[in-house]
Amino acid sequence: MSCPRIERELLEEKLIGPYGVAAVSSRGRMTPEEPCPLRTCFQRDVDRITHSKSFRRLKYKTQVFLQPEGDHYRTRLTHTLEVTRLARTVARALSLNEDLTEAIGLGHDLGHTPFGHAGERALDKIFSEGFRHYEQSLRVIDRIERDGEGLNLCWETRMGILHHTHGSPEDTMEARCVRLCDRIAYVNHDLDDALRAGILRQEDVPERIRTRLGTRNSKRINAFIVDVVENSRNGEPGMSKEMHELFDFFHEFMYENVYRNPTAKGEESKVEDILRGIWEYYVKHPDKLPADYRKIMEQEGLHRAVTDYVSGMTDRYAVETYGSLFIPAAWSVK
Repeated sequence: MSCPRIERELLEEKLIGPYGVAAVSSRGRMTPEEPCPLRTCFQRDVDRITHSKSFRRLKYKTQVFLQPEGDHYRTRLTHTLEVTRLARTVARALSLNEDLTEAIGLGHDLGHTPFGHAGERALDKIFSEGFRHYEQSLRVIDRIERDGEGLNLCWETRMGILHHTHGSPEDTMEARCVRLCDRIAYVNHDLDDALRAGILRQEDVPERIRTRLGTRNSKRINAFIVDVVENSRNGEPGMSKEMHELFDFFHEFMYENVYRNPTAKGEESKVEDILRGIWEYYVKHPDKLPADYRKIMEQEGLHRAVTDYVSGMTDRYAVETYGSLFIPAAWSVK
């Protein structure tokens, strides 16, 4: 009987170029395991991430806009899926490993807090050791998932997730692909959401962006991705000088007009109060923590365990928890 995993590994010899990482070349897992007969090690990582609890919770975590009214705004989950699809397209065009690229893309934001970057900034203030979502993403897959056992992912997947914001000289080309596509995805879909929300009008978008990239989200993204594929060298994803300058201009425009916009960020002042209230409650009442977080408390300290628990909450669960802890319940006289 043939082994589908071995057949795929042999096929990778033809599909993956000299700058990609073949599954058989992986540095392996922290705890060695018997290979799967059906899937390569990176395909297995993809499945472990998509079946994790932290991945499912992404659908109720903010991307940029806190609790928007409407069904078509991005969440942390839809952002993750968009990044992953873009990165796979680029990886295929550059003869990189699509499965490794997908695993990094799907896992890169697992450590994000409730309420997006506002929640991250709040926990960074609250937790004395500091809080960075990319470090928490690695912590989620190594330390928190599977009731504290972790997902035991491959080294390449783990490092790609850890370095998806700032990068490292050791990064695989697949990791660099995800990092670039993450940036391309979020500026474009955040602009799309800002237009949908009425925070910006089409005429507010600089003519330079509209002329060079187009007025539709799909056109803008396609222009970036085509440029990346055409201008990448030695397997490394990169933009042309002109497109890189345009991206920087686009990014600065988004910071000034969306990410710092008082309408879009009007509710963020409440985020720290909510998370600090919850965090301090569990510090005072550690017996109320779920069992797996009490285990972390015993091994790494109370503040670490509470931070792990609070950072994993979805937006609505954090609001509900805050309400149940600090807002009197309704009652009636019978």
